[in-house]
Amino acid sequence: MNNWSLIYETYEPEKEGLREALCTLGNGYVCTRGAAPEAAADGVHYPGTYLAGGYNRLKTQLAGRTIENEDLVNFPNWLPLNFRIEEGPWFDLESVKILSFRQELDLECGLLHRTVRFQDNEQRISRLQQRRMVHMCNRHLAVLETTLTAENWSGRVEFRSALDGRIKNGNVERYRELANEHLQPVATGQPDQDTIFLKIRTSQSRIEMALAARTRIFSGQKLQSPDRHLDESRGYVAQTFELHLPRSASVRLEKVVSLFTSRDEAISECGLEAKNAIFKAPGFENLLEHHRRAWTHLWRRFGLDIQETDGSERVRMILRLHIFHLLQTVSFHTIELDVGVPARGWHGEAYRGHVFWDELFIFPLLNLRTPEITRTLLHYRHRRLPEARSAARKAGYRGAMYPWQSGSNGREESQDVHLNPRSGRWIPDNSHLQRHVNAAIAWNVWHYYQVTGDAEFLSFYGAEMILEIARFCASLTTWNDNLGRYEILGVMGPDEYHDSYPGSDRPGLDNNAYTNVLVVWILTCALEILNILSGERLLELKETLELTKEELESWEDITHKMRLVFHEDHILSQFEGYDKLEELDWKTYRARHGRVMRLDRILEAENDTPNHYKCSKQADVLMLFYLFSSDELASIFERLGYPFEYETIPRNIAYYLERTSHGSTLSQVVHSWVLSRSDREGSWQLFTEALSSDIDDIQGGTTHEGIHLGAMAGTVDLMQRGYVGIETRGDQLRFNPCLPRELRRLQMRLRYRGLSLELEVTPSRLSVTCVQCGCEPVKIRCRNDESTITGGQTLVWNLTRE
Repeated sequence: MNNWSLIYETYEPEKEGLREALCTLGNGYVCTRGAAPEAAADGVHYPGTYLAGGYNRLKTQLAGRTIENEDLVNFPNWLPLNFRIEEGPWFDLESVKILSFRQELDLECGLLHRTVRFQDNEQRISRLQQRRMVHMCNRHLAVLETTLTAENWSGRVEFRSALDGRIKNGNVERYRELANEHLQPVATGQPDQDTIFLKIRTSQSRIEMALAARTRIFSGQKLQSPDRHLDESRGYVAQTFELHLPRSASVRLEKVVSLFTSRDEAISECGLEAKNAIFKAPGFENLLEHHRRAWTHLWRRFGLDIQETDGSERVRMILRLHIFHLLQTVSFHTIELDVGVPARGWHGEAYRGHVFWDELFIFPLLNLRTPEITRTLLHYRHRRLPEARSAARKAGYRGAMYPWQSGSNGREESQDVHLNPRSGRWIPDNSHLQRHVNAAIAWNVWHYYQVTGDAEFLSFYGAEMILEIARFCASLTTWNDNLGRYEILGVMGPDEYHDSYPGSDRPGLDNNAYTNVLVVWILTCALEILNILSGERLLELKETLELTKEELESWEDITHKMRLVFHEDHILSQFEGYDKLEELDWKTYRARHGRVMRLDRILEAENDTPNHYKCSKQADVLMLFYLFSSDELASIFERLGYPFEYETIPRNIAYYLERTSHGSTLSQVVHSWVLSRSDREGSWQLFTEALSSDIDDIQGGTTHEGIHLGAMAGTVDLMQRGYVGIETRGDQLRFNPCLPRELRRLQMRLRYRGLSLELEVTPSRLSVTCVQCGCEPVKIRCRNDESTITGGQTLVWNLTRE
């Protein structure tokens, strides 16, 4: 690797799935995995092209029940381009002698390069060079350039360029027992000599996708016109053509592909648009110029530059890789779409492309760089508010209950059962009881507003969501007359390992600390919003939502009387009864199974369950210290009448950290964050583990199913907000830098309330420059020093001063 490239210099079939996920190219509208153009889904390779929000539902008869899943669909493969020499076998890396190999993902301009020098069975030596891009400027275009050089031979070469719609979903092994044929062929054809055409439709959601591929052949700069043969079959179309390649000569092919769907804006019909777009599309170099420029603009906003104390480049490069994959999943093209943020990107089929709470870890990065994208993604939630209201009513609650897994229309996509690949058994899935997805949505709305001051969004969209979530939260509570406290019963926390009490037939846990505290925060936030809004819009909301004085008074009462459960030494219990669980013999399990990151699967395979033990998959109680500053938590505890001392934080961190398996890639991010002030060495160690989550596939075979977008964005946000200590509250932009010893300098650009700010942080100095003029001054604070900043101004703070 170097600063801007992820490089592989050997071909390793067992690692192809991982590399294909990491080398995915996309533009926020469509993503294509980094599979080789000649590859098919064969257990080594897995080509995949995914449309943002491109879902389809299928039913499966399994174990005597009908299971319906909504999946992110693997759409037609636009890449296929292969060749053979003198009627020999079609090129396959597995059947030639590889003399040299290099694959490079260029992060700076969004290009995937591949160079293979090989010798075939006839001792012919050839060089294959390829470049590809999924265009960041024109979202409907993708391009593959292939150059073949005959080093020690001359002869006839046959090429085949295809569009393949004979695709099944097969990226995730544990889903393969389920129905997986989502595509129905509609049409194929050859609009002109250079171009082939394919149109398909998803079977249930009826999304039509049309692709047109133009393949041109060049010898030097001269365009060649060989005769072409059309090959059509159901869901497949290809062109084959031959030419003579002299010794030491090269031939270059440009395959430009246009892709449209029936859901696109400003179109007549997707097939017509795909053909028109390909007829107008320029050549590779022209497309590359505009593609580079779009990436330059993105890196200008999202660039984050660090200097490590030891001069290493690894951290900087991986952070850029993480930003790169975020921007391929959600870009400015996303603004035109009705999509959420999938937990695994549009990079594979894990979690079926669904939207979870991971946006909690993603939005802070967008808020301070491109809040326009956050606004769009929050609209995805607002459009599904009616479905959330319906779900709440069906479950016996008021307000809005958002699903733990969301897809096309916002219904609950979580399954009743899931497969443990370790035991091969289907077991109950109670993850829909994670009501804290509501808290994440409310949190995201409020903090988007805090960063942007976007009163219009808050008034017409955000406030309605928060108020309906608050109403749900209030109806979730139960009054305990004996304790004089409100309780929340039968939920799951972020931990995910615990879904019921030992031996209980009733799913859910009581008084999860994270859920209870967030409910208090939500209700307090909702009441504050009613004070922020005024005039006609406030009256409209109160009338539309039928908010009564009595209901608002009950919210206020809950914010003072919510129950929190504690056990030994002022430890905040993850849930009521946590202290009565058995201690797990971590040493024995680690000796037997290694890192035990998926301890739940290990225990289930041994006919046991995490419900018996004090163990966590990821942060639960400690999520409170991730979301709230000590001052904010102290305020909530004081409001509830519970003591809160500074020692509460390190004591709880130490207690739960040693009982966590880090079975989620989000876990190291959160734990690194909460240790950043008290244990900088421990924080950095966990941060570097989080950095390795995908690039090294530390979970042992999950990344090939899709990158972990929350962890990727979370590592960058840990740099951005965590180590710089950025908070946005009280109409102030606050800084409290605390760089790890491993960092010498950190530079980045942020946006806050319309101002563009350049930051430079060292262990001894913080410099903030406002590079955008013509804006109103904003309040800015570094530790206890408060000031204002406006266009052209630079503020500097000495961080070593007592």
